[in-house]
This record gives sequence, C-alpha cells and structure tokens, in this order.
Amino acid sequence: MSELTDDPARQSGPDKSYRRVIPPLGRALADGWSAVGINLRNGWRRMRKTHLDYVVIPVGGSLPERSGPPRNFIERRLPLPPDPLSLQALNARFQAVADAGNVRGVILIFRGFEAGLATLQNFRASVTRLRAAGKEVVVYTPFVDLAHYYAASAADRIVIPPSSHFEVLGLFTELTFLKDSLARVGIEAEVVQISPYKTAMDQFGRDHMSPEQREQLDWLLDDQFDMLTADMAADRGLDQATLRRIIDEGPLTAAAALEAGLVDGVAYDDELPQWLGRGNSPHDLPTERAPGTGDDNGQEKVILKLWPQARRLLLERPRRRSRRFVGVISLEGLIAMGASRKPPIDLPIPFIGGQTAGEQTVVGLLRRVEKLPHMAALIFHVESGGGSALASDLIERQLERVAARIPVVVYMGNVAGSGGYYVSAPARHIMSQQATLTGSIGVIQTRINTAGLYDQLSANRVTIERGQHAGLYRDSGPMTSNEKAIYWRMINEIYDQFKEVVARGRGLSTERVNEIGGGRVWTGRQARSLGLVDSHGDFIDAINKAAELAALPVDDDHAVSISTFYARSSSYALPPPTPSALVEEIGRLLGGERLKTLSSQPMLLLPYNLRFW
Repeated sequence: MSELTDDPARQSGPDKSYRRVIPPLGRALADGWSAVGINLRNGWRRMRKTHLDYVVIPVGGSLPERSGPPRNFIERRLPLPPDPLSLQALNARFQAVADAGNVRGVILIFRGFEAGLATLQNFRASVTRLRAAGKEVVVYTPFVDLAHYYAASAADRIVIPPSSHFEVLGLFTELTFLKDSLARVGIEAEVVQISPYKTAMDQFGRDHMSPEQREQLDWLLDDQFDMLTADMAADRGLDQATLRRIIDEGPLTAAAALEAGLVDGVAYDDELPQWLGRGNSPHDLPTERAPGTGDDNGQEKVILKLWPQARRLLLERPRRRSRRFVGVISLEGLIAMGASRKPPIDLPIPFIGGQTAGEQTVVGLLRRVEKLPHMAALIFHVESGGGSALASDLIERQLERVAARIPVVVYMGNVAGSGGYYVSAPARHIMSQQATLTGSIGVIQTRINTAGLYDQLSANRVTIERGQHAGLYRDSGPMTSNEKAIYWRMINEIYDQFKEVVARGRGLSTERVNEIGGGRVWTGRQARSLGLVDSHGDFIDAINKAAELAALPVDDDHAVSISTFYARSSSYALPPPTPSALVEEIGRLLGGERLKTLSSQPMLLLPYNLRFW
C-alpha cells in the first residue's frame, strides 16, 4: 500500500493547489531533498537508539471523515476549541507508525464515540491495515456497549476497567409520529409520496408506522445486526451463534466478559504498562530494555508515549510523489439551494437542525476543480440524506461534467441516500461501507396546512389571488383535488428524471431502477448486490481506487498526493455560540425558515438515519 499524503496540516486551499504544481525536474529535486532530510533525522534517531513500545492515541467523538480547512492567522491566535480528531488525521498517524521500525504498536484509549456504523467500519479498516503492517493494536475502553465493542474488536487486545460492564445488547430503534400532536395545535402535514416506501415525512403525516416502513426497518436492522455479530465473532474467534447467545445473556461483568473470551484484560489505564510488561502481548518483548523501565517491585514495564511526543521519535520512510494529484470535495448535510451553511448550534430536530450543503457552494467548487490541469481524479465525498430535488439536479449536472474529463469516485459516508444518491450517479465508481444507508430513490412533497392554528388564535387570514394556481403552495387551507393532482404530476416527472439519471450512471434499465427504487432504503451491502454500489472500503481504499483509475503509481515507493478543496468562506472552527447567535438561530427555527425550505417543493429525502450510539 502506498503512503497517502493526507496529513491535514499539509492541505492546500482550493486555489493554491494548481499554482504550486512542480515541474518534473523540480519534483525530483524536491523528492531528493525530502529524502535527505528524512535520512538525516533517521540517522540521528538510530544513533540515539530511540525506541518506544507503544504510541498512545486517545480516540472518540464523531470521527469525521475529513479534517476541516486549515485555520487562518487570526483563528490560530484565538482560544477556539480544538478540532475533532478525524479519520483523515488518524490514518496519517497510523501510516507514520506503520512506517517506523522502532515502535511496536499503538494503544488506543476510547473516549466515547458519537459515530455512525459506517464510520466505525472505517475505523476498523484503519486498525486492520495497521495490524497488517506488523504493528500491534491494543484498545483500552471503559465503554463496552455495541458501538465501542464493535470498534475495539478489530484490535489485537481489548482491556477494560474492573468496574465496567459488557453491555453489547443488540440494535434498537424508535420512531415518534406527530400527526395527532400537530393536529392539537391546528397544523396538518399533507404528504404526496412516490410510493409507500418513501417515508421521509411519515412522522409528520401519519399517526402510526406503515407496513412498508416496518418492513424496511426490519431488513435494515437484520442486515446491520448480521454484519455486526459476524465481524465481532470472527475477531474474537467465536462462532456467530455463540456471540448472539452471549449478547442475549448480557449485560455481563468485566470478570465474566474476560472469562467468556470477549476481552483480554481487566485493568485500569494506569496499570497498562505493567499489564503489557507481564507478557500480555502477542508480540515478543524487546530483549534490550531502557534503564528505569521496571516498577518498584522489579516488574518490567513497557515504554509508552503520547502521539505529540512520539511523532518526533518515529523513524520515517521517504517516498516519491507525482505532480498529478487526487482532489477531494465533500458534500455534507441537507442539500439545499443557495450557499452551504453550518449553524452555531446543531439541534437534533429531523430535517431542521444541522448543516446544509448549498448548491451554489458545491457547484462552485466543482467548476473550479474542473479547470485544474494536473488533477488526475476526483473523490466526491457524500454524507447526506438528500434534500431539494432542484439543488440535487444542479449538483449532479456539474459532477457529470467533471466526470466527462477525469475519473470521479464517489465515496459514501454513513448516509448517502435519495438526493445524496442522485448526486452520486454520474461517478465512474461508487464506494461505500457495508453499513452505509443509501438508495431511497424516490420523491416526496409536503404542504403544511396551518388553518387550524390560525382558527385557534382567532386570526382571520384573507387572501386575494390572480392566476388559477397562485395559491398552490399556500399554507392557509387543505389541498384541493386539483392541487393534489398537480403535486402528483410534479413528483412523477421528477421521479422519472431520477430514474433516468440513475439508469444512465449505473448502466441499468429504468424498469430495474424502479424495482429497487420507490423510496426503498438499503444498506451498502444490499446496494452492492443490487448494482447501486461498486465496492466497499474506507477513504484510503477510495484514494487507491481513484489513483488506479487515473493511472497513478500505487506502491510502497510512491505517495498519492491529495488536495482537499474547501469553499472560500469556510471557517475552520466556530467559537462557542454566543447568546445572540443562539437567539438568532432559534428565531430562524421558530420562524419556520428551515421548515419552509422543505414545504411544498419536491424533495429527495432519506426517511431516517439509524443512529448507532
């Protein structure tokens, strides 16, 4: 596997990457100069006999796939919160450890995940890749629920504290239906959907779960639970039926989990050096130990260093780089018209809280990279459950233009459905994780009726119209039969267009797209069997695939150059929301600004995102 120059500290802005292109001779000189520096540093470390056993890396939070744009001069001098650890940064650290011959492995200290299942599968892939490079991975986790244990089971060894409990209990989902609640305040959501499986607005338009929604949730949970138990059982040397039986018997104490072979050690984090020094490691201990590495009782201890100290001690490996590079653009959040926006607060309200992927911003980025002469391929990273049908189509059109010039690989995150799948269709190759939620090929349209609310307030609205359908999108009364017919015609036209886009991009017939569409949501594993996805993997696999399609060298002697592109107006990190910012955001929500973007217009929306934590 080639090294990936994907360290966020070295990412260039979108307009700088092509200005800084180095001619072949200059590239060779730069590679040579870099190799000289690496050899000098390695020589100094060898002379000092620099050795450490494990690099300690705390891991937790949401583990975003990509790091944000580099902070500007002013932001670096403000007391802003630290940027979250991304998989991009974690993979760069793992690559450095894999290259170093003077370190045995890593100890990952879990700090609490808030990540989706596909993200955890990416994390597991990173751990597996590091182990394949001959390094040992030890996980210490006080959290032993399903998410954390699934992530930990990819490691060589799992250590938990004595007070923790094995709480891998299975999958659980719960939906709340608000039709009757809205009716109590005089609001009605009238939903026109392309099929009963397009259930994105069911929580507002129904008072119970439909048979189609239950069927869909059943096949999603069945497939996810099968993935989880199969992977964890294989990691721990158990058969799947045995692990499922243990799960049904849980929760278990730490001692019982150790006896069942679910973990490898029970200790506190301060006892890890002694625990590993007692031979609780599958790798042989070094024959030469540094002075002072035993405890007061003469017990041997291993040498541990946190990443900031360890990175200066690791031996490095020089690699050659091509002047041609792979570009990366991310589309994250609700797809909408206008500019992308990330509010100062992220409210857990379906379709309302969270960031938007604005069509102006995404199309603008795609048009800028389309002009770059040395970009060999593009990875379009999609993390979205969809949104506006119009915005999705405009983004898809621009991606189609880029794909006509260079290979485009779509990499799907935890969710890439409905509009998120629409924008992915033109890619030459679509890669997801097995647990990615995707598909949901369908259209839905909703009109909010607030007549009852105004009646309760004794407010009298009077409308005057010119034009037979001027009030088509009004909220002052229920739909007429004629208006319902217009809505139905509109979503059918967009659905036909959606099917054509998918059929053209995936080489399928529109009849086949209709069979697997109709709003049906699939896991990535199911989507691959249906022809909607080409392969499974993490972001490094996507980079290697893009390099392969672009005929870039992918081996241990070369590095694939990566340039991540951001909107010019992006800010690396927002300060904690001020009271005025919070009031402003709440005002937008109460004023219905965000909800109005979802009302009346045709939407390509995923029904739900199954949270894994």
